[in-house]
Amino acid sequence: MGDAGATGELESVRVASVLRDDIILGRRLPGSRLVERDIAAELNVSRLPVREAIRTLVAEGVVVARPRTWAVVREFTPQDIHDFGEVRASVETLIFMLAAERHDDAGLARMRDACDRELAAAYAGDTETARLAAGHFHEIAAQLAGNAMLAELIGVFVTRLRWLFGQHDDLIAMAQEHREILDAFAARDIETLGRIVPAHLASGQQAAQRRLASDYAI
Repeated sequence: MGDAGATGELESVRVASVLRDDIILGRRLPGSRLVERDIAAELNVSRLPVREAIRTLVAEGVVVARPRTWAVVREFTPQDIHDFGEVRASVETLIFMLAAERHDDAGLARMRDACDRELAAAYAGDTETARLAAGHFHEIAAQLAGNAMLAELIGVFVTRLRWLFGQHDDLIAMAQEHREILDAFAARDIETLGRIVPAHLASGQQAAQRRLASDYAI
């Protein structure tokens, strides 16, 4: 019984990961339905882990549960982007500044690897790999900041942030911005980070606003 329960839990984590990436990368569009039986058949699992995965994504704020019908991928509004942008500007700038002060060689190597993968994928036109590496770059910085309260805070809305700000329309420019941040990060140049990180985040917010406006125009 315990093994079966553990297996179900592992399956729900895997299903949640697949659905999360599908949403963040735009494979499942805002407003699209998440039908348990269809997802179960697609991923070759029972409906229970699918149900648990959907509950996880509802809690993460990227899926909306509708009683007596299907769950749907959340449709964000311009106000959502504005509100999250304000929070992100403060929280992530602090994260990068703390991480720059506290990182070790191993942490810097992880940041550099994510940045290198993003830039290579951007130049190769591999959109999904570039976007995933970009998200990883930010996630590593949050880990290296070494602040449990910040980690808990950003964990509440990290999936929504990845969706809202992860689909840049100029992958090479975004990767180059990450390279500039990495250089200041490696030098522990807090003053420069305090200037360029907010500008970088603002460009991501503008891209999200353009994408949302384009979606509404269709």
